[in-house]
Amino acid sequence: MPQKVRKAVIPAAGLGTRFLPVTSAVPKPLLPVIDRPLIFYAVAEAAAAGIHEIAMVLSPGLEAVADYFSPNGPMEEALKKRGDTERLAMLHKIHSLAEVTVLEQTEPKGLGDAVLMARAFVGDETFAVILPDDLIWSDTPAIAQLAQVAEEHGGSVVAAKRVPSEAIPNLGIIDADPLGEGVHRVQGLVEKPPFEEAPSDLAIVGRYVLTSGVFDRIKHGAAGALGEIQLTDAIAAAIGQEPLHAREFEGDHIDAGTPAGLFAANIYEARRRDDMAEVIAELGLLPD
Repeated sequence: MPQKVRKAVIPAAGLGTRFLPVTSAVPKPLLPVIDRPLIFYAVAEAAAAGIHEIAMVLSPGLEAVADYFSPNGPMEEALKKRGDTERLAMLHKIHSLAEVTVLEQTEPKGLGDAVLMARAFVGDETFAVILPDDLIWSDTPAIAQLAQVAEEHGGSVVAAKRVPSEAIPNLGIIDADPLGEGVHRVQGLVEKPPFEEAPSDLAIVGRYVLTSGVFDRIKHGAAGALGEIQLTDAIAAAIGQEPLHAREFEGDHIDAGTPAGLFAANIYEARRRDDMAEVIAELGLLPD
């Protein structure tokens, strides 16, 4: 019987070399989209979907990423003295989003290894994986859209979006049969295929709902050329053993894993906020 998703894994152990020099001192997950860091959006999406138990996979030295969700005594005391109840309430809301467990990934062995580290945390439950570089704005949280498919069909679910042909060789592409209403039965997953060999224009986006069976498939799977253990391979290995679906999520997606992507995310978020309307207009960045 399909299980309700109660736990999420957020892999955030990358060193962020694309963002140097800022990431020599600031962890990439704490880079801001306006006034909230990337990691906030991942945790807030999980919480909005009713998922409040989160395992955060971090590299040594990135403890500040998890600390963002812990009470800051001096800051709160200063706000109390100023009578700044609005900002104090905002901090309390952030701190109450989720119970965060930190798991340390000492060697960068890939996304599959990061997920495998959460095996004891997850147990035998179906769970979510949220990649914080992938920002998704939607009325219904993207991970909740996937969880609904998992509850209806069982098995695992990956998030998907249609991409232009020039992007296909850089992405994981899905071979699938449409079932209707944005749901597809997955027949295969192909990592970074040449455009002419791609089975579709459906690309994997960093949201997953996975059964606990993925852990054994990660553990016994072969590492790639750089010694990295790929999550995609472990998910694909489930085809024929359990249901695997793709969900074309409803919402707007930006990959903020590059400086250009993070800049785009800041502009997108600023356009949504009333307090940024004046500067957006002055810069000529209003939507067409």
